[in-house]
Amino acid sequence: MTVTRITLVEGDITEQQVDAVVNAANSSLLGGGGVDGAIHRKGGPQILEDCRRLRASHYGKGLPAGRAVATTAGRLPARWVVHTVGPVHLVEEYDKRAEQLASCYRESLRVAAELGARTVAFPAVSAGVYGWPLEDAARIALGTVAAARSGPVRELEEVRFVLFGAAAYRAFEREWRALGLDEERSQGQESEEPGGQEQEGRS
Repeated sequence: MTVTRITLVEGDITEQQVDAVVNAANSSLLGGGGVDGAIHRKGGPQILEDCRRLRASHYGKGLPAGRAVATTAGRLPARWVVHTVGPVHLVEEYDKRAEQLASCYRESLRVAAELGARTVAFPAVSAGVYGWPLEDAARIALGTVAAARSGPVRELEEVRFVLFGAAAYRAFEREWRALGLDEERSQGQESEEPGGQEQEGRS
């Protein structure tokens, strides 16, 4: 088994040179705003064509929250896009929706491992227009991936969280440290911008 690294970087997920990029999609799989829109714009029409084929075959009613499917990555510097649908944050249904959010990460890791991916980049699923508070989104995301290291994620060499903006990066970094993922070492990237650094945790 390979040793999984969990890394954090502040940056643009569409520029990540990894095997699989995870898209925070909407259930239609036909593109949208935020990360979803950025991935479709940069990846080009091939991603949308693949998504339409999925809708025409297995997902006529759309992709349910917490599930994940893969398509080509088009013009992105990746081999695949793994699309997952995060839940909208709703206090009255917190437990159910928190489990759906955790499932987004588990299912995406499973799909990536089945594809043969070695490196995977995640955004902060549901932490944009879906309203999930950053601190809690970070706790669920990092906790789920760390717990999954005894499962399919152990086939992956790196799981990278790509955070858009300093606030998201700081929220994930605090949780990353709280989980002890910084105990082995951390290292800076070439960027000298505040937060523009990679932090790394190993199992």
